[in-house]
Amino acid sequence: MKMVSWNVNGLRACLKKGFLDYFWDVDADIFSIQETKLQEGQIKLDLDGYHQYWNYAVKKGYSGTAVFTKEEPLSVGYGIGIDEHDQEGRVITLEYENFYLVNVYTPNSQRGLARLDYRMSWEDDFRNYLLQLDAKKPTIICGDLNVAHKEIDLKHPEANTRNAGFTDEERQKMTELLEAGFVDSFRYLYPDKRDAYTWWSYITRARDRNVGWRIDYFLVSDRIKTKINDAQIHSEVLGSDHCPVALEIEI
Repeated sequence: MKMVSWNVNGLRACLKKGFLDYFWDVDADIFSIQETKLQEGQIKLDLDGYHQYWNYAVKKGYSGTAVFTKEEPLSVGYGIGIDEHDQEGRVITLEYENFYLVNVYTPNSQRGLARLDYRMSWEDDFRNYLLQLDAKKPTIICGDLNVAHKEIDLKHPEANTRNAGFTDEERQKMTELLEAGFVDSFRYLYPDKRDAYTWWSYITRARDRNVGWRIDYFLVSDRIKTKINDAQIHSEVLGSDHCPVALEIEI
């Protein structure tokens, strides 16, 4: 089974930059996107052969997630069941016979770490939500987790130690999530691979120099890690400040 995840940084803009060409070419069984920046009715996608599921933020033009899947899931959930966290369209959960798929767009701690305290609350509640799912059947989490976990996961770790996405607090929450029973699929296969990034700042033309961060992930329940066939970063694909990531797994 092939799964793809992509923070499109505004789907309407990404559609003008080749989104559908990549979508059809990659031929994923499940294709998840984050930061759609849409409200219901603002776009109509003709994705023949795919079921579509959308979660919109209350705030217009902000956040939002969607999942396109060839196989119809047994059930679909939106949010994590906590009102404080479920206003921004950040989570969609698809249940299949043998696993759950959770598409997530993790809140950014923002400039000056203005939202770091909220982020810590989110991390604990989201981890608890995942553990409830994982107790029932293996769980795969994909999306923009807004954290570079280790120094190897960004170009300039020393200069970013108190910047959003690389604080000790955020990195520790990622460690806690993995230690709770999940595996970072890319690092599981490629533990020492450097210069492998999924996001680059537009402001400094960082992508041209590959000065980036790896903040987009596929995590899987530890007990299915041996079923991972490949984990890929499609850095050649343009259209957003993020690139797509992919997981191939026998499940």
